[in-house]
Amino acid sequence: VYDHLERIGKIEIGEKLPILPTENEYFYRNKLEFTFSNSRWLTKEEVETGNEFDRNSLGFHVPKRFDKVIPIEKCYLQPDPSNSIRNFLNELVKEKSYTFYDHVKHQGFMRNLMIRTSTLGQVLILIQFAQHNDEEIEFVMKVMHEKFPEITSLNYVVNTKGNDTIYDLEIQNYAGQPFIEEQIEELKFKITPKSFYQTNPTQAVNLYHIAKEFAELKSTDVLYDLYTGTGTIALFLAKHVSKVIGIESVKEAIEDAKINAAANGIENSQFFAGDMKKVLTQDFVTEHGQPDVIVLDPPRAGLDKEVVETLLNVLPERIVYVSCNTATQARDLALLNHAYETVTVKPVDMFPQTHHVENVAKLKRRK
Repeated sequence: VYDHLERIGKIEIGEKLPILPTENEYFYRNKLEFTFSNSRWLTKEEVETGNEFDRNSLGFHVPKRFDKVIPIEKCYLQPDPSNSIRNFLNELVKEKSYTFYDHVKHQGFMRNLMIRTSTLGQVLILIQFAQHNDEEIEFVMKVMHEKFPEITSLNYVVNTKGNDTIYDLEIQNYAGQPFIEEQIEELKFKITPKSFYQTNPTQAVNLYHIAKEFAELKSTDVLYDLYTGTGTIALFLAKHVSKVIGIESVKEAIEDAKINAAANGIENSQFFAGDMKKVLTQDFVTEHGQPDVIVLDPPRAGLDKEVVETLLNVLPERIVYVSCNTATQARDLALLNHAYETVTVKPVDMFPQTHHVENVAKLKRRK
């Protein structure tokens, strides 16, 4: 982290805080997606035998291979009942001889399995089918409903497209409610199959507390939360400021943010959907108020240059930059450096067992 900031970004950091370790090294994720494939990855030993093997598999993609899947018997990333649900469904469709998806020819019936869990013990399942086989779909969903009564939200979608994205498809709620709930202190959030939410919920709360501390909020502050997702940071901080504005490119996420704001009785928040560089303009700021503090949590690509230019025109007193890619964060901090000093930096381990790390930077406007 500090190599990126100091060597790439040439940033002078006031205070370097130690990385915040995660409480749980294993079973920390609340969302995983598994792929059905008719092209299981064969080990070197299997290939050398010259034998034929069952190539149908439900598991994770081989790195950099969209068509190959590694079967997973026990996954250490997500808590139960994730493993039992995945393994049962895999055996069920094999017993019924349903076809596993061919990602080259775009043929087959079984396509994808999403499992979402919450710290409240709720479970959401989304099964993605690639064909409108109503009788087979009904069979799979009925058996899953009977086998796993603990599933809070059981859903499916039929996807005949060339990609696995579901954001433009209609989700069918088969049983239970169409969402699960997550809780952050006194706030509750509804999570649907399409919702964005931090995948390590326990560590996310710690991350939000760091963001709150770095923001040095006052009750009179106007806060902008850019790349707000479903508004979790914005709503977490709302009670500490006079007004919070959330902006996010994904329309469905903003709808979730509005629902969560209403459900939690938060009336001092507004959320807007659209391309950040087109929404966050001087006219927008004139209409909605000069921000005293801005919280940023952009995607891995970091900030568009137009967004950087707007920040340098708007010049809030404080910026809290949350990043999942310290290389692009270093680039952005360098672009902001003539107007903002990087006061404090604290990395946060959100993804144990991986090289990925979140980093929170506290910026103050230079006098």
